[in-house]
Order: sequence, then C-alpha cells, then structure tokens
Amino acid sequence: MTPPDLPPLLRDQRKVDAQHLKLLAVFHYVLAGLSLVGLAFLGLHWALMRAVMTMPQHGGNPPPQQVFAIFRWFYAFAGFFIITGGALTLVSGLCIARRKARMFSLVVAGLSCLMFPFGTALGVFTLVVLLRESVVELYGTETAGSP
Repeated sequence: MTPPDLPPLLRDQRKVDAQHLKLLAVFHYVLAGLSLVGLAFLGLHWALMRAVMTMPQHGGNPPPQQVFAIFRWFYAFAGFFIITGGALTLVSGLCIARRKARMFSLVVAGLSCLMFPFGTALGVFTLVVLLRESVVELYGTETAGSP
C-alpha cells in the first residue's frame, strides 16, 4: 500500500529568516561573553607567568626587567584585541536583533572568522544567513518602513 501523493509542505521563508536572525543574535552575545572568559584567562596567565619568572630558581637570577616589559606589551596587545573583538561582536548581535547595519554585521562576521573555532563557525553562518536574498529584502523593508 503506497501513501497518497501529498503536496509538498510550504515553508514561510520569512519565519525561517526571523528564526535564524534571532539565533545569530543570541550566538553573538554568547561569543561576546566568551571573550570576557578569554580576557580573564589572559589575566590569569599573566599572573602565573610573572609568579614563575620571579621565583628564585636554585641560585639563578630572575630575568631582566626588559623581559617583563616585552611581556607586558604582548599581554596589553592581546587584551586590546580580545576586548575589541568582544565589543564588536556584541554590537553586531544587537544590530542583527534590530535588523540594522547589515554591512557592519557582515564585516564583523568576516573578522570573527579569525577567532578559531567558535568565531569561525559563527562568522561563516552569519555570512551565509546575511547574504541570503530574502534576508537582504528583510533588512531593506525594516529600514524603509522606519521613520
């Protein structure tokens, strides 16, 4: 016994796009939160490195202060990029949730691809969703309808 031929189910692309954009916004918030965890890890790493390097080593001398100056710049540089990446990701999530500044979110998605592995996955999925023609139209109708 064969089932009767049923018509294909219609899916409303606007609902699918709205769901995907909502998920993207949430995942942007999560990645921004993970950057705070990364910043805390960086601070802990600095404290451990400083403690280990200043520890007396069986009659040896601690490294010169120039080594600490280089480390300090390295950690400041890394901290700057973690804070900047987290802030841009958070703002991009807010823009996606409000359907504003699509091009900004596309640029941040491209930069997020550098944050392996979670940022890469989020960046690729963001690019896939925001480059859909139906999402482009959704952003266009949202901005055209606002005063």
